Amino acid sequence: MELNVDGRKVYAATGGKPFNSKLPTIVFIHGAAADHTVWKLQTRYFAWHGHGVLALDMPGHGRSDGPPVPIIEELADWLIAVLDAAGLQQAALVGHSIGSLTTLNAAARYPERVSALALLGCAYPMRVNNELLNSARANEDLAKQLTNAWGYGRAAQLGRHTIPGTWMLKGGMRLVEGSAEGILFNDMNACDKYNGGEAAAGRVKCPTLSIMGEKDMMTPLKAARKTAALIAGAQETVIAGAGHNMMDEAPDETLDALRGFLAARSPHGGHD
Repeated sequence: MELNVDGRKVYAATGGKPFNSKLPTIVFIHGAAADHTVWKLQTRYFAWHGHGVLALDMPGHGRSDGPPVPIIEELADWLIAVLDAAGLQQAALVGHSIGSLTTLNAAARYPERVSALALLGCAYPMRVNNELLNSARANEDLAKQLTNAWGYGRAAQLGRHTIPGTWMLKGGMRLVEGSAEGILFNDMNACDKYNGGEAAAGRVKCPTLSIMGEKDMMTPLKAARKTAALIAGAQETVIAGAGHNMMDEAPDETLDALRGFLAARSPHGGHD
């Protein structure tokens, strides 16, 4: 599905069903140098169980027009403009990594537009290793290799995929390699420079779930828990053994956490 936001194309995957704005809608926002495909299992489930689904490609990512947006607050404004373009007064937001900072900021600044918030791999501040940031600025392959290696827990690096013969790290590397030049630095720098997370967390009023990877090397568990504690009434789910890319490393567990949280807040309830 394609939307028009300020004259630029925004691509949104709809989980294999035509989008229906009359259904309770869940909007998914991916992480750095990624795209809508990271949500393939979760979006398909919700689309076929009573929800409207929009898994967005951020500006300059995947099939969406650029340029990329370098500031978290501007990404949050863009996200609300996407809701407007889709004819949505309100939606549940699900964000991973840079997407989690974007959805957190949007929920804080536009509370009437956000019915529920799920944060995956979210910690504030989200500082980026200097070697990674400098390598990304220079558009070096090392930045992609570090992003991929640090994005997965150790168990995933040794195998663990539920589909025999499939290697998670290779798939993750192909995803990062497929991003346009400058995208990885744009996203990492936006996370590193963002200074509004604590204030935003304190302003969030909607039901919130933080999903954390036990072995996350990019947004470590201790930091993610500290951030979740800033949000009134926030729930926590820790996925054992998972790293930062929990949607890939533990897709069923990630879906179960989202399903338990979001289905309970849908007017239609859960549909199994």
